Amino acid sequence: MNHDDLSVFGKTGLKIPPVIYGTSYLGNLYRELSYEEKLELMRAWVEATPGTVVIDSAGKYGAGLALEVLGRGLEDLGIPPERVVISVKLGWYRIPLTTEEPTFEPGVWAGLEHDAVQKISYEGILACWEQARELLGKKYRPVLVSVHDPDEYIASATNEEERGKKVTDILEAYRALFSLREKGEVKGVGIGAKNWHSIEVLSRHISFDWVMFANSLTLYTHPPEILRFMEKLSRKNTGIINSAVFNAGFLTGGEYFDYKKIDPSSPEDRKKLAWRERFFGICQDFQVDPAEACILFGISPPQVQALALNTSDPRRVLHNMETIRKTLPDAFWATLKEQQIIDPGYPYL
Repeated sequence: MNHDDLSVFGKTGLKIPPVIYGTSYLGNLYRELSYEEKLELMRAWVEATPGTVVIDSAGKYGAGLALEVLGRGLEDLGIPPERVVISVKLGWYRIPLTTEEPTFEPGVWAGLEHDAVQKISYEGILACWEQARELLGKKYRPVLVSVHDPDEYIASATNEEERGKKVTDILEAYRALFSLREKGEVKGVGIGAKNWHSIEVLSRHISFDWVMFANSLTLYTHPPEILRFMEKLSRKNTGIINSAVFNAGFLTGGEYFDYKKIDPSSPEDRKKLAWRERFFGICQDFQVDPAEACILFGISPPQVQALALNTSDPRRVLHNMETIRKTLPDAFWATLKEQQIIDPGYPYL
């Protein structure tokens, strides 16, 4: 696909650019940014994106803080509501903080004043929807919705009976979201998950308008099975967003892999560190920025319509948008395949 152009996003009818913006840093992921820093980040999104700006948020991000900051920030910047498309992942509901730190993801969020609990059911997801609208403020409304991390919800079951109940909860939550679409309150219902297999399982029961893969299709992990599944989705006109293409920062030098801190004493983590060292060496040989390699790999499948990119640095925002239009030497990709940094059989590079 031509990544200079807007593309019609699956069954939603919306036109989206090739880069959409994640908002976890607005919710104080890992560290607390000042409101001024967050405002600069939002300003950079708008300035880097001609036309519609697509923003992905969630009630889970900072226990609703990201949504609150997003609505306030867009208004303070004077951004017309028709200029933005907001996607909200639902399933976490803000509650008062009664412990020293939030209980829902200890050690991940900084400086929060609220906690969050999971509410995945017909009524629960509608409560999350109403709260998300309230946190965003009156001016901006979500037009894309999904259930947040249904894979983790199912995986938390301790036996088959509980697993069956959790699957029912998710199906009921989606029944509620599709009722919002039928009423014209939203344009599209989708799913975002870190475990792409759960998207595959649920897509047998639900006809999603769009899907978002997280941590599942990266330079580090890209099994052929997910590529076949994406081809199947594309044939059904299901929009596809690829997210977390840096494996939560690890592929560009961070100390977290898929939101878990790397432990150098772990054999599994030592393998990841050794892989990264080899990857960085090849990047250095070809004078390629590792982040650019990750971005261009992440959007290389023709079925992927956009990348959700998340940075706390406003300077990276325009750089990321410009990277989408770049090409890297064929010899670089060939070397990554030869050295088995990426699958030698990967078909799109």
